[in-house]
Amino acid sequence: MTTLFIDADACPVKQEAERVATRHKIPMKLVSNGGLRPPQNPFVETVIVPEGPDVADMWIADRAKTGDVVVTSDMPLAAKCVASGAQVLRHDGSILDERNIGQQLAMRDLMADLRSADPFRQGGGKGFSKADRSRFLDALERCLRKAKGAGA
Repeated sequence: MTTLFIDADACPVKQEAERVATRHKIPMKLVSNGGLRPPQNPFVETVIVPEGPDVADMWIADRAKTGDVVVTSDMPLAAKCVASGAQVLRHDGSILDERNIGQQLAMRDLMADLRSADPFRQGGGKGFSKADRSRFLDALERCLRKAKGAGA
């Protein structure tokens, strides 16, 4: 059975993901270090992991498999989930797969190097827009349909 995993810390599309998962009757796991209000939705489980670096990511990576969908913008987590066969989606609706995850990891490392070389370089990312939210909803719908079709 397909499961939707949400890397929930700082995820701007939790409510949208919940609506789509509920419509498809797919279990959704919101994984974080805490601070989330547990939803009343029977399809949604809030998973609170211990504090620590990457604990939520490791929890998801250990469980995501072929037929599952993972929502994250964390590139190392995305790479692990792609390797395990899960479909991976960013909050802006872009899909991460075996064709582009290497490039995304390299870009992440390059940007980290640039930030460490110039302590005054901060942020630089674009804001989250309505168009991003719309692309996310469309991409999640497609991913869940594909996952359900693969599991049939």
